[in-house]
Amino acid sequence: PYHGGVSNSFVITRSFSHMYRMVKEALHERANLLEIAPHLSAPLPIMLPVYKWWQLPYYWVGIKLYDLVAGSQCLKSSYVLSKSRALELFPMLRKDKLVGAIVYYDGQHNDARMNLAIALTAARYGAAIANYTEVVHLLKKMDPESGKSRVYGARCRDVLTGQEFDVKAKCVINATGPFTDSVRKMDEREVSNICQPSAGVHIVMPGYYSPDNMGLLDPSTSDGRVIFFLPWQKMTIAGTTDTATEVTHHPIPTEEDINFILTEVRNYLSCDVEVRRGDVLAAWSGIRPLVTDPNSKDTQSISRNHVVHVSDSGLVTIAGGKWTTYRSMAQDTIDAAVKSHNLQASPCKTVGLLLQGAEGWSPTLYIRLVQDYGLENEVAQHLANTFGDKAFEVAKLAQVTGKRWPIVGKRLVSEFPYIESEIEYAVGEYACTAVDIIARRTRLAFLNVQAADEALPRIIEIMGKKLRWSEQKKKEELATAKKFLYYEMGYKARSEQLTDRSEITLSPGDIDRYKKRFHMFDKEGKGFITILDVQSVLESINLQINESALHEILNEVDLNKNGQVELNEFLQLMTAIQKGYVSGSRLAVLMKAAEENIHQREVISVDRSCGGL
Repeated sequence: PYHGGVSNSFVITRSFSHMYRMVKEALHERANLLEIAPHLSAPLPIMLPVYKWWQLPYYWVGIKLYDLVAGSQCLKSSYVLSKSRALELFPMLRKDKLVGAIVYYDGQHNDARMNLAIALTAARYGAAIANYTEVVHLLKKMDPESGKSRVYGARCRDVLTGQEFDVKAKCVINATGPFTDSVRKMDEREVSNICQPSAGVHIVMPGYYSPDNMGLLDPSTSDGRVIFFLPWQKMTIAGTTDTATEVTHHPIPTEEDINFILTEVRNYLSCDVEVRRGDVLAAWSGIRPLVTDPNSKDTQSISRNHVVHVSDSGLVTIAGGKWTTYRSMAQDTIDAAVKSHNLQASPCKTVGLLLQGAEGWSPTLYIRLVQDYGLENEVAQHLANTFGDKAFEVAKLAQVTGKRWPIVGKRLVSEFPYIESEIEYAVGEYACTAVDIIARRTRLAFLNVQAADEALPRIIEIMGKKLRWSEQKKKEELATAKKFLYYEMGYKARSEQLTDRSEITLSPGDIDRYKKRFHMFDKEGKGFITILDVQSVLESINLQINESALHEILNEVDLNKNGQVELNEFLQLMTAIQKGYVSGSRLAVLMKAAEENIHQREVISVDRSCGGL
């Protein structure tokens, strides 16, 4: 028993030591990320709600250890909040059972733009980079000295043109995330898999679900998974799930995963806040590449850290890891490549190396954009915090609006600060497809899938002109982008909330009320309404909406797509709104506003009745 105790102590000590090193590394890299890309990253306070008294000291000790490990790199010291103070900072929280909260500081960044900034910075320092390129097979030859087959390059394919070409190198590095094993098997067909992919689903909801500058982390969900709830791009992002999955180029969020997140969110938000399925503006699934270390004898252990492995043929594989530690992962990989291939290299210089856009950036740079170019304040802030000091180049491309204000910068969609000149600029930054624009240059697809869909025609028109696309190519791009939004960004799951098979569960009183509202538009008693019916009513209350906009509004509710909205479809819509499956229906709001306007006109005012005398 004593010997067993020593063994267990050793395992615990080793585990603690490993965890300490992981946290220390992550905190060092987080501090570096905030330094080298200040325009793309920022500290974010995160609240841990506490619902049991015993959890308070438990969480507090953990967070203080976190601060201690961070040392001089601690963003701000964590602190404990009383119940009243916690509700003041996060008023959406459930009041019942809440004991207090603990707040700690972490970092948040624009991941897509960060990825691009790293690539552009590498290119600036001499790297040759290629987009939309896949490896067909590895190039190998026999090494006369060792008598072993060695990897000396790769056969690649441009997936946009189908052209194939060879890339030769002294060392080949496999850094392909969830596709790690497919490349390893090109090197050695019988090699065991080390990557164990896990699916994480995220959803985006309106910004009013969270405070502007306070995130929430729930470490004790119903099934033990951690759920976060964070302000992001003036919206609210929630996630994540953690389930085994197959590796695919096109991961799809499931309705089950979306509802799991919504259920957990309902558990810690106030009952006054109705968490509606219809408020999910976008949803997507990502693949987390957890790995088993091939260098370890314990083949069952899953590493949440990164693993570097060099095969007998010289293929260097880097797998696992996370966004925060990308730079140290790269350093460890290059160190392994230099050592295993006897390469000549100077010490790593990437700590403190500013990324593209950071050189001349300051928190007040956006003011110069407003003053020098006449951009809207929100647009200027977006450009400065996305492109850094390169924002001036985007502003120079912005076209004059012809309005008094803003002078330049036409938005793609009214509710988001993305402007048309960003598309032209993005083409110069390797954007090749419409999906690149809505998902990887702007974040429209991630913030509001319907807004992204509405912006597509204009995006394709601008890209088509810049890249000289044919009409056929434009149609293909539109179809591909719509398919991407429908399946991979949650548009399908969103649209299925209202179908021609949706059940009507309204009360008799509600049905009568909504029938009266419907018949205000269907004056002839046809049983359906058309664009002409809606236009007629709107004109009677002096409200003008153009025909194309009305067509879009009715099309959202026209479930059988016959060009008209039947009474049954309208009642299905009102049921879905009442249940929270659908939110923000333009037709429902328009009809209610028209009803109220007409009703007010029918009531005789006190003035018209001579003061009631």
